[in-house]
Amino acid sequence: MYIGVDYYPEHWVPERWETDATLMEQAGFNVVRLAEFAWVMMEPEEGRFEFGWLDDALAILARHGISAILGTPTAAMPAWVARKYPETLQMKQDGMRDVWGVRKQNCFSSGAYRLLSERITRAMAEHFVDTTNVIGWQTDNEFGSGSCCCESCRNTFQDWLRTRYSTVDELNRAWGTHFWGHRVQTWGEITIPANKESYNPSALLDWERFVSWQNVRFQADQLRILRQACPQHFVTHNFMGLNNSLNYYDLAAELDFVTWDNYPVWGAPDVRRGSSAAADLMRGLKGQNYWIMEQTAGPGGWGSMGRNPRPGEIRSVAFQQVAHGADGMVWFRWRTCTAGREQYWHGLLGHDGLPLRRYEEAAQTARELHALAPKLAGTTLKSEVGMIYDYEVVWALQSQPAFNGNDFVTDFMRYYSALFNAGVNVDILQPSADFTKYKVIVAPQLYLLPDAVADALTAFVQAGGVLVSDIRTGVKDASGLCHERTLPGRLSKALGIEIPEYEAMTDNVTYAITGALLTGDFTASKFADWITPTTAETLSGYRPWHMQPYAAVTRNRFGAGWGYYVGTVVQEDSFYDALFADVLEKAGCHPLLKLPNGVEMTVRSSENGTCYIFLLNHLEEPVEVTVPGDYCNLLSGEVTTGSLKLERFAVAVLEPR
Repeated sequence: MYIGVDYYPEHWVPERWETDATLMEQAGFNVVRLAEFAWVMMEPEEGRFEFGWLDDALAILARHGISAILGTPTAAMPAWVARKYPETLQMKQDGMRDVWGVRKQNCFSSGAYRLLSERITRAMAEHFVDTTNVIGWQTDNEFGSGSCCCESCRNTFQDWLRTRYSTVDELNRAWGTHFWGHRVQTWGEITIPANKESYNPSALLDWERFVSWQNVRFQADQLRILRQACPQHFVTHNFMGLNNSLNYYDLAAELDFVTWDNYPVWGAPDVRRGSSAAADLMRGLKGQNYWIMEQTAGPGGWGSMGRNPRPGEIRSVAFQQVAHGADGMVWFRWRTCTAGREQYWHGLLGHDGLPLRRYEEAAQTARELHALAPKLAGTTLKSEVGMIYDYEVVWALQSQPAFNGNDFVTDFMRYYSALFNAGVNVDILQPSADFTKYKVIVAPQLYLLPDAVADALTAFVQAGGVLVSDIRTGVKDASGLCHERTLPGRLSKALGIEIPEYEAMTDNVTYAITGALLTGDFTASKFADWITPTTAETLSGYRPWHMQPYAAVTRNRFGAGWGYYVGTVVQEDSFYDALFADVLEKAGCHPLLKLPNGVEMTVRSSENGTCYIFLLNHLEEPVEVTVPGDYCNLLSGEVTTGSLKLERFAVAVLEPR
C-alpha cells in the first residue's frame, strides 16, 4: 500500500530536503506527489526547461525508499504565458479577461494554451521516463473551475453542437426553440447561455455538457502523451468528491484509477456521511478501488481557517477511506507553507517543520495500514444496493429546481444516510449501469429520464429487484424537453401510480403525513406529489382535507419485485430509516450488525469470500457495538466476546476467526 504526502521541495531550501525525506521514511511513508504547481520552476521561459532541481529532490527521496507521482503543472500558468498569450486567460460573462495571479484561470478552448500544456507535459514525460522512483502521473489538478465565455469558446461550443445534432433543425427541436421565438437559422447565431435563471434550460444543459467535454478533451491531450512516452507509469487525476461541475464518469473513463481529495474536518465533529458518499462515488466512477491524493492533515483554509483535527481524527478519517476501498493514502500536505494563499492550509508539520502530534498520528496510521495491506490486497466492497448519481440531472435541476432549496446532493444524502445508518455497502452508479447485479436500486430525482433507462429500471423490478424513486422523476427527456406523459411516465407500471398533479410548498407550509403500513407521524415539506395509486398500496398518506385522496409514499408489487415511491421531502430522518428497514427486508438484504448512532460499518471482501468488517466511531464518546460471532480485531489483536467497545474516534477491523 502506498502511503505518503504531497510534497513541495521548491518551497524549501535544498538543505532541508534530506531532513524531510528522513522524517518521511521514519513515518513509514513510501510515496509523495510532486510538481503539480511548479510549471514556472520547470519552464522559466518559453521552451527552456530546468528539471535539475526536481532530479535532485527525486534522488534524495529515492535513497529513502520513497516513490513519486508527478503532476502535470497545467492548473497554474506561469506569468510569461499570460503575458505572451493573453487569450489563454478565461473571459468572464462581461467580456473581461481574468487578471493573472491565481490558479485554474485558463481557457480550455485556447489553442495556444493546449499547445503549451502539451509541450510541458511531453518535456516532463520524456525527461522523467527512466527516473527509477517515478511510478505515475496526475493530470493537472482538480479539474472543474468554472467556464470561459470568450469567442473561441463560443465557436467551439457551436462546433460541438454541430457534432451532437448534425442539423440546425434537430437542435431547434431538441431545445424547443419555438418557445419565445428563439429558433436559430445558422450555427453562428448560437450564443453562450449567460445565466441559469432565464435562459433556455435545454441550452443550459448542453452548455454544461460542453464545458465538461472541454475538460475531458484537455486531459485526453495529456493522456495521449503520457501513455506514449511513459507506458510503464500509471495515470490518474485528483477528483473532488461530490463536486458536480463536470461529468466525472467521463473524466475517469481513460484513467488507470481514480484518486480524490478528501477534506471533511471543518465545523464541529460530526458523522462523516458526506465523505462516505463521496468515497462510494469515487469507487463507482470506474467500478474499482481508488486512492486518496489529498487528505486533511491539519486546519484548512485560505483566509480564515477551519478547526484542528482532534487527537485520533486524522487516523479515523484515513481509515474511513480505506474502509470504502482506498488502496493508497496521501496527506495534504507535508509541511505548512510560509508564503502564498495557502499559508493557513496546514500540513502534518507546522511552519516550524517539527514532527509533532499530527505527524505522529499519521505515522501510527501508516504503520497500521502497512500491516493490514497483505490482508486487504485484492479486496473491495461488494454491494447489494446501488444508487444512481446522474451529473446531467444535477445540472438540469440547477436551472429549474422546481422548489426552493432543491439540490440533488441534498436529496441523494437523505437516502444514502439511511443506508449508512443501516450499515449497508452501497455502490454509486451512472444511469447506464448494469442494474441486474443488485437487489436494490435507489434513484433519487431522475428528472431526466430517457426511455432506455426507464425500461431498464422496469425490467429490473419485474425480475425481482426493489426500486426506490421519488419526486421529480421522469419529468424530462435527455435533451431537457418535458415528456408528454402523466408522471412518472414509463415508470408508472413498475411503481403502480399516476401523478396527475403536484405542487411546490413554501417554507412556511407543511403537511402531516401518516400511515398504517409505514407507522409514524411525519412531516411533508418542500414539494408534494398528488399521487393516485393504480396498483400500489399507500404506505403514508396526507392528512389535510384537500390531500386525503392522495398518497404521499407508496409500495407496489410488480412482477417479482417491488417499486417504492416517495412523493415529498420528509423532514424527519427517522422516516428514511423506517422506509429502508422495509425496503431491505423486501429485498432480502440483511446487514451483519445493528449499529448504534454514530458508528459506521463497511465490509471489504475478496473473490474467495474472505471478508473484513470495518467499524468506525465518529463520536467523541465511547460506544458499545453488539458483535455476535467470533472475530479478531486486527488493529488491537483482541477477540470479540459478544460486544465491542469503541473509544472516541476509534477504529476496528474485524476478521472472522
